[in-house]
Amino acid sequence: MGRTLENKKEIVADLKSTLSESSMALVINYRGLTVAEMTNLRRKLRDKGAVCKVTKNTFMGKAIEGDDNWSALSPLLKDSTAFIMVKEDVGGAVKAFQEFQKASKKSEILGGVMEGKLLGDADIKVIADLPSKEQLIAQIAGSVSSIIANVAVAVNEIPSGVARAVAAVADKEAA
Repeated sequence: MGRTLENKKEIVADLKSTLSESSMALVINYRGLTVAEMTNLRRKLRDKGAVCKVTKNTFMGKAIEGDDNWSALSPLLKDSTAFIMVKEDVGGAVKAFQEFQKASKKSEILGGVMEGKLLGDADIKVIADLPSKEQLIAQIAGSVSSIIANVAVAVNEIPSGVARAVAAVADKEAA
């Protein structure tokens, strides 16, 4: 039995909802992947704040219709495609897919869209080279920590500097 019109509308609405929460979408060719491999990919992506959906290109076409942020996906809607929609860690999600791809040697990124712009292979590789969310947080925490340490040292120097000045004045008056 085929899908009902109501069911199709639900699928398109779900895709629109997921896209509205996403900062980037990647289109991959999933031909040749087993169900177990797709499940593994989804698990890896979920850890990075991304979801992988396999849906008809016509449904995705309806979901991006009239949306300037995602309409650049249109030329990628062909063949056997799955869609990775990244909500949080963009660099981490791309790295997770690349690790999966290296292990399975079956899928490929056809392209992607971020902030309304179509991304090619070179753009996606640059994104993959970005530090992960956890690495950025650690770098920021390290920077803030060093600033606080420097301020603490400076504040501690004030009383000892004043004490040395008072002692020097007292020594002069005593002499």
